[in-house]
Amino acid sequence: MFALQLQAQEQKDLKVGLVLSGGGAKGFAHIGALKVLEEAGVRVDYIGGTSMGAIIGALYASGYSPDEMDSIFKAVDFDVLIQDILPRSAKTFYEKEDAERYAITLPFNKFKVGFPKSISKGQNIYNLLARLLSPVSDINEFDKLPIPFFCIATDIETGEGVKLTKGYLPEAILASGAFPSLFRPVEIDGKVLIDGGVVNNYPIEEVKKMGADYVIGIDVQDGLAKNDELNSAVSVLLQINNYRTVHDMQKKAKETDLYIHPNMDNYTVVSFDEGAAIIDEGEKAAFDKYDKLREIALQQKKEADRKPCVVSDSVFVDGLELNGNEHYSRAYIKGKLRFLNGEKISFDDLNNGIGNMLATNNFNSVKYKLHHTEGDKYKLILDIEENKDKFLLRLGVHYDDLYKTSALVNVTGKNLLQDDDRAGLDFIIGDNIRYNFEYYVDKGFYTSYGFKSTFNYFKIDVDGDLFNIGADDFALNKINVSLANLVNQVYIQTVFREEFSIGLGAEHSRYVLETENLINGESTKTYFDKSNYYSAFGYLKLDTYDNKYFPKSGIFFDGRANTYLFSSDYTKAFDELTVVNGQFGVAVPFIKNKLSLNMSFSAGFALGDNNLKTFDFILGGYGNKFVNNMISFYGYDFASISGDSYIKGLATLDYEPFKRNHINFSYNAANVGSDIFTGEWFSLPDYSGYAIGYGVESFIGPMEMKYTWSPERGEGNWFFSIGYWF
Repeated sequence: MFALQLQAQEQKDLKVGLVLSGGGAKGFAHIGALKVLEEAGVRVDYIGGTSMGAIIGALYASGYSPDEMDSIFKAVDFDVLIQDILPRSAKTFYEKEDAERYAITLPFNKFKVGFPKSISKGQNIYNLLARLLSPVSDINEFDKLPIPFFCIATDIETGEGVKLTKGYLPEAILASGAFPSLFRPVEIDGKVLIDGGVVNNYPIEEVKKMGADYVIGIDVQDGLAKNDELNSAVSVLLQINNYRTVHDMQKKAKETDLYIHPNMDNYTVVSFDEGAAIIDEGEKAAFDKYDKLREIALQQKKEADRKPCVVSDSVFVDGLELNGNEHYSRAYIKGKLRFLNGEKISFDDLNNGIGNMLATNNFNSVKYKLHHTEGDKYKLILDIEENKDKFLLRLGVHYDDLYKTSALVNVTGKNLLQDDDRAGLDFIIGDNIRYNFEYYVDKGFYTSYGFKSTFNYFKIDVDGDLFNIGADDFALNKINVSLANLVNQVYIQTVFREEFSIGLGAEHSRYVLETENLINGESTKTYFDKSNYYSAFGYLKLDTYDNKYFPKSGIFFDGRANTYLFSSDYTKAFDELTVVNGQFGVAVPFIKNKLSLNMSFSAGFALGDNNLKTFDFILGGYGNKFVNNMISFYGYDFASISGDSYIKGLATLDYEPFKRNHINFSYNAANVGSDIFTGEWFSLPDYSGYAIGYGVESFIGPMEMKYTWSPERGEGNWFFSIGYWF
């Protein structure tokens, strides 16, 4: 009878269950351990995981090999993935300006300032998972995957564990890994879910209930940290979260038939840049159990029949279903997606379209699902969660040599008068008070429209002859000039692919240009202009730069024409004229994106009799956002050169020795004068200058210092700026 029992046991096919714990970046060790399991010939029949263990487990259950997962994660930029960093190309012109103007954005509802619910929305992670798991997108019951699978999440309202066995797989594993405060909770079937590691980071009991005869567990969790290791808010939060986990593991480790515990002493949950080393640790730990793994494999009578999970580069979208959009129209959303129904699109374009929607900050999440219809066609289903924050409070700070110290307070409101609209008011206080107001209705594919009002003010010392005022008039070579400029515009605009826009409009502008000096013991105020001007304008913009302040790649074009038709004519010198100004730039990266060359060309001219210095182009100084026709020019101080026409070339070589640190060298040259396009623009430049600078990208914006020098002047200038320009 004993012999017969042994024979029966030998004939039984051993069913192996695999438990994968959570642990953030330390979960990469699961990949290394799986490599050894496959090498030993172990067939995995059931998988249960939590958090990072859920992600690795789901990929393996769907058909990915450990080597494929290794290659996938090596190619991922985890800073971009976790922080939901969107490429600049995903943002509209307005969102580009917002991202490059405000240092802090906070919810502002019912006159109360709130705080974001999480650091990341987890959207980039979802997009990656949705793409990787698209071959199994029609499998809604996870026990029907090539390897039956489940994952654990936590119900944030009850604190109970939730076993996820069906639904949309990317959404389920995103919920399992939604670490509190880092990622937004995920709502599934009316339950608000967070990281399953809060209650069950090692679901061994659940794997046994699936039918496993033998359980292999891979545990990458921490023990409790010592006092000297609790040196940050994150470490304290993890310690609190680990209390229950560490206690539970004392029991669960003993219940595991083969317990694999890689050495994670040198790594943390955010050690994503050490993924290769962590994978190696997983291999080492599993290889120590290699003989036992071979014994397990020999007890399995069937070999693993694994079909590879092959992801296509594109998908044919035949039909679009929107769920959850209340205030943003179908046309608006389709305009952001940038593709139409009935066409084949790449997954990159699909993810970029989702990114375009998120870049508006009008949506908290956009979860897409692909539902197979027929042949190679899929229906795209978008589950949209709109951002319910109707008002935002935005803050910024800045210093530069022209505007001096500035602090920015902005209030932005959305859907105030109609769907798809936005209104924002910037109030800038400091050495020079300014404001910007804009109301804009974004109609996506269709023509949009808006109203804009801005006020600028600053004072500057300039040469007297800049305004045809010399020593005979004032007995001074330098005068202090103040400029107050009010501009009101109404316009219509069409945007193509977010990077290109064309617009037309009408403009009212008022210039008050004055100086106050002490002449012969008396204070004298002189107005050079105090007129209202009325014009029609048009513009073209193209912006594919990857970074506004330190571009490494992309093209930039900004062309504008104003036809001034009427004026209150304070100077009695106004004639109808058109002022044209444009800039073209291109940036090219070299040496693994560490070095880049940015070349730009700009020009401007007046058509008609320009008898007004108000509309002259004024070159000099350094800045990224000037008023009127002021143009930055290295080697000269602000407002040093003027004329009714100019042409300028600029080349900048930028080196990034460390992330977000820049050393750059620039050369610019220009011709400036009266009607230079009649022939002088073909001549050698009259003005030139060099600049060497150092810049740092910080959370308040770029911090830069530059030393510029001109061979014509034989002297140099220092320029400093801190924070985003506004």
